[in-house]
Amino acid sequence: MLTIERALVDKIVAHARADHPDEACGVIAGPLGSDRPVRYIAMTNAERSPTFYRFDSQEQLKVWREMDDRDEEPVVIYHSHTSTEAYPSRTDVSYAAEPNAHYVLVSTRDEDDHEFRSYRIVDGEVTEEEVTIVDSYG
Repeated sequence: MLTIERALVDKIVAHARADHPDEACGVIAGPLGSDRPVRYIAMTNAERSPTFYRFDSQEQLKVWREMDDRDEEPVVIYHSHTSTEAYPSRTDVSYAAEPNAHYVLVSTRDEDDHEFRSYRIVDGEVTEEEVTIVDSYG
């Protein structure tokens, strides 16, 4: 199960809306082993595409080094789908390299609403998980 603060959900959705019609992507880092998303990091979709995302390799290296320096890990890796449901594509699954991460997808295909879902992707197997949105971790 993913437990995430409403403010972080709002940031992900806002990023997805701002980059639409291209896919948006980013990471939420958290303390190692905590499974708690804390630090929101919007990233650049190097593909600038409505159907595909890829982190810029230089930016990803910088962000992952920064997480290492801060004893953090990628708790959430998110991206948007602009015209399909919030479910991982075959390409998304093939690029899922963080077995402990929650893979969040936001669909912006409906301009008046959004779909926010989370998955675990391990060894090519996709498992949807419950998302609990809280005002704060307390």
